[in-house]
Amino acid sequence: MTTVIGQPLDRVDGRPKVTGAARYSAEIPVPDMAYAYLVGSRIAAGRITAIDASAARAEEGVLAVLTHENLPKIASQPPLIPSLAGTAAPGQTFFPMQDEAVHYAGQHVAIVVADTYERAQHAASLLRISYEESPPVTTIEQGRDQAYEPEAIFGGFLPARIERGDVEAGLAQAEIRLDAAFTCAANHHNPIEPCATTAQWDGDELVLHDTTQGVNATQITVARLLGIPLSKIRVIGHYVGGSFGSKAMIHNHPALAAMAAREVGRPVKLVLTREQMFTSAGHREEQEQHITLGATRDGRLTALRHHKLSPTSHFDHWAEPSLGGASQLYACPNYEGVYRLIRANTMTPTFMRAPGEATGVFALECAMDELAERLGLDPLELRLRNHTDVDPMTGHPWSSSGLKECYERGAARFGWQDRDPHIGSRRDGNWLLGTGMATAAYPVHPPSNPQRARARIYADGTAVVQAATPEFGTGVATVMTQVAAEALGLPADRCRFENGDTDLPNIAAAVGSAGSGMIGAAVHTAATALRDQLIAQAVADLGSPLHGADPSDVVVRGGVMTAGTASESYAGLLQRNFQPDAEAYGSWSPPGQDVPYGMMTFGAQFAEVAVDPELGVVRVRRMTGAFAPGRVLNPRTARSQLMGGMLWGLGQALLEANSMQPRTGRWASSGLGEYLVAVNADAPDVDVELVEVEDTVVNPLGVKGVGEVGQVGAAAAIANAVHHATGRRFRKLPITVEDMLL
Repeated sequence: MTTVIGQPLDRVDGRPKVTGAARYSAEIPVPDMAYAYLVGSRIAAGRITAIDASAARAEEGVLAVLTHENLPKIASQPPLIPSLAGTAAPGQTFFPMQDEAVHYAGQHVAIVVADTYERAQHAASLLRISYEESPPVTTIEQGRDQAYEPEAIFGGFLPARIERGDVEAGLAQAEIRLDAAFTCAANHHNPIEPCATTAQWDGDELVLHDTTQGVNATQITVARLLGIPLSKIRVIGHYVGGSFGSKAMIHNHPALAAMAAREVGRPVKLVLTREQMFTSAGHREEQEQHITLGATRDGRLTALRHHKLSPTSHFDHWAEPSLGGASQLYACPNYEGVYRLIRANTMTPTFMRAPGEATGVFALECAMDELAERLGLDPLELRLRNHTDVDPMTGHPWSSSGLKECYERGAARFGWQDRDPHIGSRRDGNWLLGTGMATAAYPVHPPSNPQRARARIYADGTAVVQAATPEFGTGVATVMTQVAAEALGLPADRCRFENGDTDLPNIAAAVGSAGSGMIGAAVHTAATALRDQLIAQAVADLGSPLHGADPSDVVVRGGVMTAGTASESYAGLLQRNFQPDAEAYGSWSPPGQDVPYGMMTFGAQFAEVAVDPELGVVRVRRMTGAFAPGRVLNPRTARSQLMGGMLWGLGQALLEANSMQPRTGRWASSGLGEYLVAVNADAPDVDVELVEVEDTVVNPLGVKGVGEVGQVGAAAAIANAVHHATGRRFRKLPITVEDMLL
């Protein structure tokens, strides 16, 4: 057996990306290309009363103007089901331009198609659309008295009420009680690459080049919307320039591009503008959370009540699951979590990195810090006293944990033991210094359907492994090359991973940090099946030096099968038998919902901040995160993902915010000029510690994923550090200069 897994292999897609050879969906050259431009509604509620498209249609190069008056009706609207399920995954159960109704500002009300992008954009500006406007509901305050408790949230995937024990009894037993309300601003997706689709028809067959986390999810969703067989749609998405949830659900543009291409009879490219990314690709919703903690004087939790209120669209009961991971962090016998929603004039919110946990754990971990202060306990000690070896919701043991090791190793690397607990006790000139910590956790989300891959080895001893998943920046092509090489007993440079095409074996959309686990399981299964097939062929081959050997005694290193003193290479076996190649499929079925284990990835976050009390400026000086993601396939790509999540947590804590204007229903910020994200100048020293733990439950490789957990707890650690520096509690995200100066 080789040891390719666990090595910090350089990214196999590094060279094509830095040289420009990597082609993204909007860069695919197609002959006779036309260009589509989307027009969004100027109002947030009401209806269209008239559309005058005559001036637009008269412009040179304009091929079509599509509105609700002439756009074909969709065949059916798929239900809102997370794409992790491997089924249709529409971004919302509303498809635009089917009637005159307007539900939110920016809703697509027209598409202009022309022979150049500039002509399409100019013609779109000539459209004259009249509206009858209704008063919108856009903020929590406007809709608070209309809030309701749904039966389920998250596209019907999760219950809206979660309970264990008796919260009222637990609070009655408590010697200390803490009540705290937290607010989180709406956040928007701003990946480097905006959403884009290139659509091309060949008779009744459709090819889509789409920016998506799951080409199969796009294929299934568009097939349902257009009413055409899956076999007639091919979706290709080799490279994706970042997603973080914005391309997990399938929003309107792939189907609209296909409809426009069919209308004009030539390929159509549709790319969302940066402004349209704020209104067409979902967002993390504005939210309020209220937490009540009950505890004994020695710091044992007796009760936890956690309620959330947030706006959703008029057509979907969507809330990110902010109460999920938070309900499982600590050994608390009595728990109540409730989601309440407000129907607002907004598009349906969507996944955003660490959906739910990034906000829910922020609220809980800030409350735990307050509780530790009231009890006179070190914040880390309070968490250790409430550590649980089982999932509190089910009583099942964790498939693996490593949380205590994360606390220990993270604290040691950060120097937590030297922390002076007194508020404002450290200074650097005019800067007040503070340190804070928080627990990190993110659930393991196995897909609900089998995952497949194909492995093929050629007579020259090189191998190709294939699966449909796109490469959206996480390094999946690199780590899957390593998984395949390890299973086949080959050097990594003799393996290649092909991906991003529905013509390849099906893989569900890689959301919820599930990618490395489920894709790796399928690739491992396929490659192992091929290795075993070749070993079986060799020991049964009269001409092989391995003839008659026990297959279980055969090991493979460097592409050579060996048993005792006898050996033969894969290439020698295939060449002697005049075989150009050999291949095998692998199919991995994930553990069911009834598996008797809790499955969670754990970690610990530590942060040091400097606060200028006169200017209200907060600077994060250093961050340390220790994480236990099961088996680490590639420490270089894993650390990169975790570091990115931690820095996003910094942005969440101090920068990222948007709000709707109550009267117009439009987002106050609609571009990177106003919507602030963390940049290099904001980045502190980031230290990532990987704590490997064995897990035999989640998948054959014991991989739990790192894409989300790096953000969880980062904002809370920063907010707690700000309190340690200043003595002020901030129960909101982000913490702004204006907040500091109030």
